[in-house]
Amino acid sequence: MNERTAPTANYSRKEANSMLKILFMPFLQIPSGHHHVADCIQDQLIQTGDQIQCEKIELLSSSFGKVENLVSFIYLQWIHKLPGVYSSVYKRLAVKQEKHNKHYYLYEFLFQKYIQRILAHSKPDLIICTHALPSYLLSRLIKKGLWSGIVINVYTDYFINDLWGLEQIHYHFTPSIDVKMGLIERGIKEENIIVTGIPVHPLFKSERRTDRNEKTYTVLISGGNMGAGSIEKLLRQLNPSGTIRYQVLCGKNENLFLSIKRLGNPFIQALPYLESKEDMCGLYDMADAIITKPGGVTISECLWKRLPIFVYEALPGQEELNLNYLKSQGLIFHLDQWKSKKNLEHIITEHLTKESPQYQESANNYINNLKCLSLPEFCQELQMK
Repeated sequence: MNERTAPTANYSRKEANSMLKILFMPFLQIPSGHHHVADCIQDQLIQTGDQIQCEKIELLSSSFGKVENLVSFIYLQWIHKLPGVYSSVYKRLAVKQEKHNKHYYLYEFLFQKYIQRILAHSKPDLIICTHALPSYLLSRLIKKGLWSGIVINVYTDYFINDLWGLEQIHYHFTPSIDVKMGLIERGIKEENIIVTGIPVHPLFKSERRTDRNEKTYTVLISGGNMGAGSIEKLLRQLNPSGTIRYQVLCGKNENLFLSIKRLGNPFIQALPYLESKEDMCGLYDMADAIITKPGGVTISECLWKRLPIFVYEALPGQEELNLNYLKSQGLIFHLDQWKSKKNLEHIITEHLTKESPQYQESANNYINNLKCLSLPEFCQELQMK
């Protein structure tokens, strides 16, 4: 089937029955924030009963099959082997913001017929995009009159790159008021923008206790899912004295888990992959701080928990921009010189002792500006319009 004969997915919600069909569209199968946010929203929606049907389709693998594995491999290698190059390319192509409504004809040539096939087969009433590329392609299809359903952009970072579709998108779930104001400057109507924060599971929206009197701090460490190199160096640099007990979230990184076990340090505990959100929430509740990377989902969960956040490293591209924003808002403390600091543990404890009140105030201000939105109710209201 060539591009000219691709089916036109022009469906009206009035033609459907009372079932609301929602399609989630992330990009790449790497377990990134795009997937975590899509899964988080999907979990909340499917708990409402039989009136909402959810489906998640990753665009690249559904279009080009095993090519996705190659693209993911190249992407990860590029980030880790040539971080400076990736950072420069990303900033030049994705965040220049010199003009709006750019056209990316190569993406349209590669993916338009495939996304039309997906729409024709799935027949969704509503599409939730957690990645910029599907959002852009859907925006173009709507502009061409090739699809008429509702599209929601759910942003998973603390900025919006230039690839996101904007003008034809019906609703925008933004991570902050600053992003909302940026969208308004680009011509998006204010009533179509909802400041939700980066979506997290409702379990993480309960505040943790801050009145514990333990003499030893408990600090979580995360960020080793995609490679153990930097996090192992960080652990060696900490030189634990017993003032802090470190719990390292290893995820599915068995090499990191075994490496920590081999250290044999009584103050560093390796934690395996946690299937249960309740278990993860429990760790947040018992922690005094977290050392992590500035990934949108983890940061968002910790902000809801008012858990002090130390950032030790940012991947090139998206995480660099997240880091800059979070620092400017006083929402994280940047351990920018951890590789050369011999008193790193002292820096952490001093910050927790002296600067925790300022952080709590910043986190409270951020959370208080978010709109508590019931996603199931919001989607069902859209169905009735």
